[in-house]
Amino acid sequence: MKYLAWGLGLLLAIPLAFLALQTLASERIEVVEFQALDESGEESITRLWVVDDDGYQYLRVGADGSGWFDRLQANEEFQLTRNNETQTYRSVLRPDKSARINELMQQKYTWGDTFFAYAVGGREGSIPVELHPLN
Repeated sequence: MKYLAWGLGLLLAIPLAFLALQTLASERIEVVEFQALDESGEESITRLWVVDDDGYQYLRVGADGSGWFDRLQANEEFQLTRNNETQTYRSVLRPDKSARINELMQQKYTWGDTFFAYAVGGREGSIPVELHPLN
């Protein structure tokens, strides 16, 4: 009975440890809030990483897509909150900058970026999303 309890405890501890590590990796450095309408017209907020390069801000989506990326593509305009300031943007996909944005994400988010790269199978095919503010 003692070994069964240990086994069950271990089965619960591993996913909880992974979840804690995932949260720590995600939230320990700058995170922005991406806000766009979902398919039902409700506002949806997603916390994302951001980097700056050549005067633009960049988000990054994996090759297999994401719910926030689906919302970005479905909405011509969206909002992003960074440093407690919310601004409206349009996006330009920049697959030509994939290596550069991956490098900047790695530099900024360090082991967190490495952790997620292993979790999702790498950064091959990731797409940088260049943000263009609307004035």
